[in-house]
Amino acid sequence: MLAVVSLSFLAIQAEDGLESSAVASSHPTGVKPPGLQHDRAVSGATKVGTSGLVYRHAGVGDFASTTRHVPYLLYVPESAGRGVDVVDPLRGVVIGHYPTGLDPQHVVPSYDLKTLWSTNDLANTVTPFDPRTGRPRGPAVAVNDPYNMYFLPGGREAMVVQEQLQQLGFYDAQTMAPRSVVHLDCPGLDHADFTADLRVVVASCEFGHRLVRFDVESKTVLGYLDLPGSAPQDVRLGPDGRDFYVADRRLGGVFVVDATTFTRRGFLRTGPDAHGIYPSRDGRSLYVSNRGNGTISVVDPFRERVVKTWRLPGGGSPDMGGVSPDGRSLWLAGRYDARIYQISTTDGHLISTVAVPNKPHGMCVWPQPGRFSLGHTGNMR
Repeated sequence: MLAVVSLSFLAIQAEDGLESSAVASSHPTGVKPPGLQHDRAVSGATKVGTSGLVYRHAGVGDFASTTRHVPYLLYVPESAGRGVDVVDPLRGVVIGHYPTGLDPQHVVPSYDLKTLWSTNDLANTVTPFDPRTGRPRGPAVAVNDPYNMYFLPGGREAMVVQEQLQQLGFYDAQTMAPRSVVHLDCPGLDHADFTADLRVVVASCEFGHRLVRFDVESKTVLGYLDLPGSAPQDVRLGPDGRDFYVADRRLGGVFVVDATTFTRRGFLRTGPDAHGIYPSRDGRSLYVSNRGNGTISVVDPFRERVVKTWRLPGGGSPDMGGVSPDGRSLWLAGRYDARIYQISTTDGHLISTVAVPNKPHGMCVWPQPGRFSLGHTGNMR
């Protein structure tokens, strides 16, 4: 029997104490993180909820009605293959393999949380999965060069990252009928995230050594930020909405980029081939996967420093994935290790591995708490 996520199954964590009325009245985001030494102007983007935390609604137990009782499963695309493996995380076994199309790169939750989309890059298709059954809902749908996928606010349009074509393709989020295309000067268009008010997207250009900033409403480029010598990968907004964190595989660390001014503020060294970034369920930490030396760096975004480094026994190649619904585990695909890893978020020890062939990549842990998905493997808000 498949595990079903419910409030009785997942422990509910207590509030973290950041919602002081005195703090809320004196700081523009409603929360002044400990140790934060700068007080930069912040757009209305950061005024999210009463605490001001971007990931406030992605905490333990905060499920939407759509996701509250769906089976807890892992969806693992074989990026060097033609299908998605579905894993039961409680038993640690593959329970299904489903053909999708050549080179599936990511499994992406839809904005309304009702569909998981496999982006089959070289097949030029996306395959819908029904998270209630853990199986494909129907045949693959034609979409041009779908390396990755995100969703615009309101959920009406999917924003497809078309890496080879250096463009963003916009599609009907339900039918995947094409609507419009915007070309970018962005070789290796890769990953993205939104500002807290969802008005602006920042995306990485892996082979262009830069980032691009894009206005959501007008669908126009606002500018580029050059990062010489870089190869930027995953992009994640920090929990207070002030900065984007950008993993860089070539320089082995994370850029800190001001979300308002779109300027580089700093760089945190984590490890070689830094790749994925995932917020903890309480929003206090960011987990950075370092694919080159089998480590995970724990970043404190309020103090802007690496506070812990977890090392996989014997090395490995931790890549994309997500945090478990209860926040106790970090699941990552071992891109060059033919397995996925379950890592304790308490002390970083390796809990288990599951063998998955053909370069497992953009794994989706599902369900996840949150009101809606902005895409990727679960950018929940």
